[in-house]
Amino acid sequence: MSQEIAVVGSPEFTTGFRLAGVRAFENVPDDEKDAELDAAVERAFDDEEIGIVVMREDDMDHLSRGVRQDAETSIEPTLVTLGGEGAGSGGLREQIKRAIGIDLMDEN
Repeated sequence: MSQEIAVVGSPEFTTGFRLAGVRAFENVPDDEKDAELDAAVERAFDDEEIGIVVMREDDMDHLSRGVRQDAETSIEPTLVTLGGEGAGSGGLREQIKRAIGIDLMDEN
């Protein structure tokens, strides 16, 4: 069974992914993030057809402590954040390692 990618964030953030064929998304306008982002993230993580949830790193600051912790420690679906300080290869490398349990870039 293949799993879907979901994108959570502002309509400006999700549009590019939708144009690329991502069908699962949660639009949360910037002025509603403090009130609505927790519920949008929970819906994405509760959907059994979702394998990866993509968000902007900056949006993590709008999540409540519990939802943020659940998202960051979830194995399936896996959270991938874009932008912010963790956008370099080290941040993505750690996210992939957490998702699949091995470091694909380890030379040993």
